[in-house]
Amino acid sequence: MMGYDRLTEPLHDGWIRRMAFGSGDWTLQAHRGSYKTTCVKVALWLLMVTRPQLTVGFFRKASPDVEEVMTAVARMLASDTSAMVTETIYGRPARVTSASSTAIGTDLACNVSDLPQLSGYGIGGSLTGKHYDVVFTDDVVTLRDRASRAERESTKAFYRELQNVRNRGGRIVNTGTPWHRDDAFSLMPEPERWDLSRTGLVSDGEAADLRASMTRSLFAANYELRHVADEGAVFEGEPETFSDPSLLFDGIMHVDAAYGGPDGTAVTCAAWHDGHAYVHGELFRETHVDRCLERILELHSSLRLGTVHLERNADKGYLARELEGMGLPVSTYQETANKHVKISTHGRGSWPSLLRYDSAWEASCAYWDEVMDYTEGASHDDAPDSLACAMRLHGDAIEVSLFRGGI
Repeated sequence: MMGYDRLTEPLHDGWIRRMAFGSGDWTLQAHRGSYKTTCVKVALWLLMVTRPQLTVGFFRKASPDVEEVMTAVARMLASDTSAMVTETIYGRPARVTSASSTAIGTDLACNVSDLPQLSGYGIGGSLTGKHYDVVFTDDVVTLRDRASRAERESTKAFYRELQNVRNRGGRIVNTGTPWHRDDAFSLMPEPERWDLSRTGLVSDGEAADLRASMTRSLFAANYELRHVADEGAVFEGEPETFSDPSLLFDGIMHVDAAYGGPDGTAVTCAAWHDGHAYVHGELFRETHVDRCLERILELHSSLRLGTVHLERNADKGYLARELEGMGLPVSTYQETANKHVKISTHGRGSWPSLLRYDSAWEASCAYWDEVMDYTEGASHDDAPDSLACAMRLHGDAIEVSLFRGGI
C-alpha cells in the first residue's frame, strides 16, 4: 500500500518483524539487492507508530545515505496508510511534528527524555551525549572498508562506541554485507546469513552475469556472504598503505588500455624510495581507454609524474599519439612476455616492498581487488598486468644503470 511491492512473505516479513519487534542484539547479512535497507525503512516506521515511547538511532556510513532513509520514513508516516493504521490503534491519525535529515518525530511521542523518536547520522560524527533505546546500523561496512585498513579500524571504533550509546536494556540491530574478513562484522553478534541461494531473489542467469562482472572474492563476499580462501593467489597478504601523495611525485605511469569488450583500462602510478615501491592504481572495468583520457591527464598532472609507458601491440600506436597530443611524455614497447609469468615474477617479486596509496575511490578499490584476487587463469587480469609492467620497468632501469656503471 505504500509502494514497497517487491518485499515478500515470509522472507522480508520475517526480517521486518525481527528488526522491529525482536529482542536482543541481532545481525542480518544478506546479499546485495536483497532489499535489506527497504526492510529497515519499514521497521523504523513500525517502531514509530507502534512503540512511540522508544528513542531510535539510525546510522549509516555517510550522511547523504542517512538522509535518503529518513526521507523515506517521513514519507511513510505522512501516507494515508499510516494514518489509517494509527487511527485504528489510537483513535486518531498520527501527525508528523518534525522531519529533517537527522530527526523525525510525531505527536505520538511519549519518551521521558523528550528526544526525537528517530535520529539519523553518518558514522563520522561524534556520539557524545547520544543515547537510544534501539540502535540500527545499516551498511556501515562498505567498499571503503575492503580497500583500507584505516577505514576498517575507524568503523570498528565507531561500533565499539555504540555500546555506550544504547540505553540499559536496549538493543542493536545490524544489517549489511561483508566486505573483508576483519571488518566491523567481526565485532557484531553472529549474523543470520541470507546468500543468493537462500533468498531466491537472483535467477541463475542473473547470478552468472554478476559473477562474470566482478572478481571472485567480491562476488563471494557480496552474494555468497563468505570470504574466499587464498589458495592459488599470486599476491599473498595485503600491502601496507601510505597517505602522502607526494611520495608518488616524479614517478612513472603505466597504462594497460582496453578497446572494448570485458577488458578494463588499468592505470598504475609508481615511484621508488629507500627500497620501497609506492603505488597508486586505478581500474575502469569494461571501459574503453578513450573514456579514461581525462583521468589519465589529471593523475599525471596532480602526481607530477614523468613518462607514460604503454605497449603498442594492440593499437598500432593510437594511444601513444593521443597522449602525446595531450602533451604527455610517452614511451612504447612491444610486449613479448607471457602474462602470467610476468605477473608471477615482476609483480609478485615486488610485493613485499610495495606500499599502496590509501584511497577509497571506487576505481582504486577495483584495481587492488583485481590484483589481490589474481590467480593463474583469472578472467580479469588488467590491473595485475599493469602493476607487473610498472615493476618490470623499474627493474630494467636498474639493470641499465648497473650495466652503464660497469662499463
